[in-house]
Amino acid sequence: MSKAYLIEQLKNIENAQRDNRQRAANIVCEQPELVETLVEITFQAEDTISIRAAWVLEWICTHNDLNLIVPYLNIFTNQIGGLVFDSAIRPCAKICEHLAVAYTSKNDNLVKTSLKDDHIENIIETGFDWLITPQKIAVRAYTMNTLFLFGLSRDWVHHELEYLIKTNIIHESKGCKARGRHILDAIQKHQKSI
Repeated sequence: MSKAYLIEQLKNIENAQRDNRQRAANIVCEQPELVETLVEITFQAEDTISIRAAWVLEWICTHNDLNLIVPYLNIFTNQIGGLVFDSAIRPCAKICEHLAVAYTSKNDNLVKTSLKDDHIENIIETGFDWLITPQKIAVRAYTMNTLFLFGLSRDWVHHELEYLIKTNIIHESKGCKARGRHILDAIQKHQKSI
C-alpha cells in the first residue's frame, strides 16, 4: 500500500461514519509510515480532502495509538492554526485535548517526554484563537479542557481562560455554558490546592 492508495481511500470516504474512519485508520496502522502522509494531507488546508484526513488522524489518536502522532508533533503543532474547515478543526482540537491529557498524566508516556514547550505554546496560542473566533461547540469544549490542562503548569493560561469564559463563553450555547462552568470550577479547585 502506498501514499496514492491512502489518498484514494480518503477520497472514497463519503462521511465521518465510524466504519469509514476505521477502514482508513486500519490502512495507516498497518503501515505507520503513512501517518506522515496523513498529517501532511490534514494540513492541505484549502483542499477538502484535509477534512477526511483529519477525521482519520483523530480516529487513530483516539482509538488506536496516540503515540503515532509523536514523530510529527512539529508539523502538527506548527500548522494547526492554519486550518480553515470546521470539520478539520474539530478533530484536531480533540487531538490537542488527547495530547494535553497524556502530557498531564501521572503516568510516564511518550507524549509527556516528546511534547516540548514550543509545541505546547503553539497549541495554547491556537486554542485561544479558537475560543475568540466563531467555532463549533465541540471545538470550544475540547479547547477549554486542553487549555485548562496546560494551564496547570502555566498560571497565565488559567487567568486568560477564566476571563474568556466569564466574558464570552458563558453567554453562548447551553453546551458551552456547561463546559465553561465546569472549567471555572476546576480552575478554582486548582487555585485552592496550590
